Amino acid sequence: MSKIAIITDSNSGITQAEGEKLGIKVVPMPFTIAGTDYLEDINLTQEEFYTKLNDDEEVSTSQPSPGTLMDLWDEVLKEYDEIVYIPMSSGLSSSCASATSLSMDDDYEGKVFVVNNQRISVTMRNSVLDAIRLAEEGKTGAQIKEILEADKFNSSIYIMLDTLYYLKKGGRITPAAAALGTILRIKPVLQIQGEKLDSFAKARTTSQGQKIMLNAIKDDAEKRFGGLDPSNVRIDAAFTQDHEKAAEWKKMIEETFPGFDIHMDPLSLSVSCHIGPGALAVTITKILK
Repeated sequence: MSKIAIITDSNSGITQAEGEKLGIKVVPMPFTIAGTDYLEDINLTQEEFYTKLNDDEEVSTSQPSPGTLMDLWDEVLKEYDEIVYIPMSSGLSSSCASATSLSMDDDYEGKVFVVNNQRISVTMRNSVLDAIRLAEEGKTGAQIKEILEADKFNSSIYIMLDTLYYLKKGGRITPAAAALGTILRIKPVLQIQGEKLDSFAKARTTSQGQKIMLNAIKDDAEKRFGGLDPSNVRIDAAFTQDHEKAAEWKKMIEETFPGFDIHMDPLSLSVSCHIGPGALAVTITKILK
């Protein structure tokens, strides 16, 4: 049986410390802030990131360099026969396409399998946990890649923003739309389903936005995933910066969906820099059987 290594990136929400406990490697995502280079969870904590973001410092995202990935793969292949690499969704970054291209090199073909199952944050974390289980069951790298990619549309993320400022700053909405939304106190609800971050709904209050997201989870469970049951789907949560607000949100999800073990993580910084602090998210993932 081949010895399979699982590698992901920090967009999964899995920290370096958690990666060590799980027996996997986590590639830190690179950032440039006010001209200085950082690596998520290496020399840039969540707290430091939001301090810089709130100070309106210029933040730009990047992807792991080819050299970084190849050095890691070379090191891991000294001990393992195959690698399953699970990067962030190809629809949100070019890092997946770059890694896939590298894996076709003669040194890695048949040894490194890049999974494009188009997830991020806690849904991506679920894919990593599935990959670990599949490897333990004796699946090959090629089989794990095939199984996870076939499962890629079996999840949804709903995110309610607290501010339109960062969408405007990133050019994703016009200044006029942002100004109107601010005046009307609109709380946009976004959706990640598959490869794209799309507009889903507009709420006038936080409570209305929360209800919209919770109802969307119920609809997905019943209409797409075959029923709202802990043996059938996972429900998880995420947030940006505000831990107190996040704790209240998690409690609301638990009360709405009793019997579910809700895992909550901070949203990855690659997403956070575009949506800003104070965001709340809930996710649903069909359990891979």
